[in-house]
Amino acid sequence: MSKIGFIGMGNMGYAMLSGCLKQFQAEEILFTDVNTERMSNVTLSTKVRHVDSNAELANNVKYIVLAIKPQYFSSVLKNIENVVTKDHVIISIAPGISREDIKDSLGYDARVVRAMPNTPALLGEGMTGVCYDSTLFTYEEKEVIASIFKSFGKFRIIEERLMSAVTCASGSSPAYVYMFIEAMADGVVKHGLPRDVAYEMVAQTVAGAAKMVLETGKHPGELKDMVCSPGGTTIAGVAALEEEGFRNSIIKACDACYEISEGFKRK
Repeated sequence: MSKIGFIGMGNMGYAMLSGCLKQFQAEEILFTDVNTERMSNVTLSTKVRHVDSNAELANNVKYIVLAIKPQYFSSVLKNIENVVTKDHVIISIAPGISREDIKDSLGYDARVVRAMPNTPALLGEGMTGVCYDSTLFTYEEKEVIASIFKSFGKFRIIEERLMSAVTCASGSSPAYVYMFIEAMADGVVKHGLPRDVAYEMVAQTVAGAAKMVLETGKHPGELKDMVCSPGGTTIAGVAALEEEGFRNSIIKACDACYEISEGFKRK
């Protein structure tokens, strides 16, 4: 019998599975997906076995990772409701779907872990918000849960009421960072820098700036001020960004993301 099973093998499911292979043997992992060609390709590249149905997977693992979008939850939970028991640990990565929602759908007091990872998990640099009732799990189970999320990056335990905010902070925000990198590259290509050089320089700068925040402990505003010489190039750029509503645009993006995430609760 395998230990961890993934239902869904999209970008996020694959990123998590790839990370888990650093902590667990391929024989300890199982997965399934609606796309049979996708399953074959993933098995070929990872040596992880796949099965043909959600129920079969649930019947052969202890930890079930629901790596699916919210709109598919109803049908997937229906597939496994007669198979899962209180011995299972269910891990959900869907935005807006609460632990209580999952318990209600399954019809019993299931033990549910809710998480919001992000796609940098594919490189072992993910950031995941995790919430669960620690009183419901053994020490060994909590160790496995931690091992799963540490296998593809960092994680923080967060109150469930804050999970939509986590979606904004780390779940969706890589897309905004990629847009920033692309826009910066466009800006410097406009002034003659070759595009491949532009992408490399901007991306490394973003990575380095993020590391400065994480490792120095300094406030981002302080780090910004350290770059802004009086009357210099950087403060001129900062002023132009503020004139165009740069920070307000980011906050508005978070608002839009939050509203969609919260909206799943009401559907």
